Amino acid sequence: MAATPVWSVDPRTGKPREQVAVEATPAEVDRAVRAAHAARSALADRTVRAALLRTAAQLLDEAAGHVVEAADAETALGPTRLTGELARTTAQLRAFADVVDEGAFLDIRIDHEDGTKTPPWPDMRRYKIPLGVVAVYAASNFPLAFSVPGGDTASALAAGCPVVVKAHPDHPATSELCVSVLRRAAAQVGLPEDVVILLHGFDAGIELVRHPLVAAAGFTGSVRGGRALFDAAAARPAPIPFHGELGSLNPVVITPAAAEERAEQIGAGLAGSMTLGAGQFCTKPGFVLAPQGPSGDRLLKSLTAALSDTDPGVMLDHRMRDAFVEGVRERAGLPDTEAPVTPGAGGDHTVSAGFLTVPARLLAAQGAHDLLLEECFGPVTVVARYGDPAEIGAVLSRLPGNLTATLQLSTEELAGDGDTGARLLAELTPLAGRVLVNGWPTGVAVAPAQHHGGPYPATTSTSTSVGATAVERWLRPVTYQSTPQALLPVELRDDNPAGLPRRVNDRQE
Repeated sequence: MAATPVWSVDPRTGKPREQVAVEATPAEVDRAVRAAHAARSALADRTVRAALLRTAAQLLDEAAGHVVEAADAETALGPTRLTGELARTTAQLRAFADVVDEGAFLDIRIDHEDGTKTPPWPDMRRYKIPLGVVAVYAASNFPLAFSVPGGDTASALAAGCPVVVKAHPDHPATSELCVSVLRRAAAQVGLPEDVVILLHGFDAGIELVRHPLVAAAGFTGSVRGGRALFDAAAARPAPIPFHGELGSLNPVVITPAAAEERAEQIGAGLAGSMTLGAGQFCTKPGFVLAPQGPSGDRLLKSLTAALSDTDPGVMLDHRMRDAFVEGVRERAGLPDTEAPVTPGAGGDHTVSAGFLTVPARLLAAQGAHDLLLEECFGPVTVVARYGDPAEIGAVLSRLPGNLTATLQLSTEELAGDGDTGARLLAELTPLAGRVLVNGWPTGVAVAPAQHHGGPYPATTSTSTSVGATAVERWLRPVTYQSTPQALLPVELRDDNPAGLPRRVNDRQE
């Protein structure tokens, strides 16, 4: 059977640019996973792992011009956006190197033998070890930060896990360039290049998650694709953790007092957030609860003005563009749904931003408007206008899980006057992994306290894919009981030669 070619396509024209690779066969997937599996022991040294991450960041910075050029040619995201994304990517590689150096991610806990306990305690020592080969499924909308050199790869390597990446078909050339940099970094620090391997092809992605030597998987993409892989991971003879990010509405609640105080500012901010990256951010605010009345009208007027000044944008590929145009058409055709600024096709290869409005009461119970509570990928948001504040809770109770939820409050509400802020914050908290007040969700800081995840379908687990704790996804705890010092892993010995942070007899050292 002839190999299936993998083409790099220009989304601005829809025309192929070059053949980059061929899709991996089942035999090639097997060889790749076995090669990565064989590289596990080489990653045992934390010092070398940290060096790998820092060297990869340095080499990516040095190749920045080529990387940004390749990514822009395949995604049309623009050099400014991609330069920022590359900086974020290299910053998170260095951040995980710091995590490895510091060692707290090992979560070392030692309880010495204590015969006074009931029942008596034996000597027990616990820490975390790497799971094994991690399959990473690259995202379409972040060709760097959530793809080959992105957070899943960085955190897995930090944990000591080799990585096999399934490239996204929207940016295969960028993926090949980035994996070559990572493999060169591995060679420079004395590691086998096969600590990172790249594969192409839809069928290869299915074979990868089913491979018996793959120990866990990370995915960023659609509900349909992610759920298929999640189900395949669960259906294995030995199921594995599948950390998938699938889809999110990212609701925004605007109080009447906030709209009265700063309607124009909120409208402009919403427009900027929902159109960032042509509306293709996973944290795009796709659903808004805004008040009826004059202040709500002012807000929509501001949103209309801002969106009317937004140029048409190019989406990541024509399949996504067609899905956006059809999705908007279906939603706009629902009864009592209006389009003050009509989103949809902006040209043969572009889309125009816009928004839809609907009475919130129509969404408070299951009915014909349920489609408006599903994500539409692209530069559109749905504004549900409420007359009675009780409608807010009724609508929120029907929303699926989200990555983010945002609350826009007035100055007095921020100060705690009345119970509005606290009550709405309590209603939003069960819906999302990150709750914002008077901000906008597009923009995910790579910080230790960050949580980028949320209830299903936002993600398939309770873990984060951004921030220091993302490394926990690729580890499992193990306890050694009544084990002689000479046989213990060095991290668990009494003398603690590496000076690792640990908790001994329930006291932090």
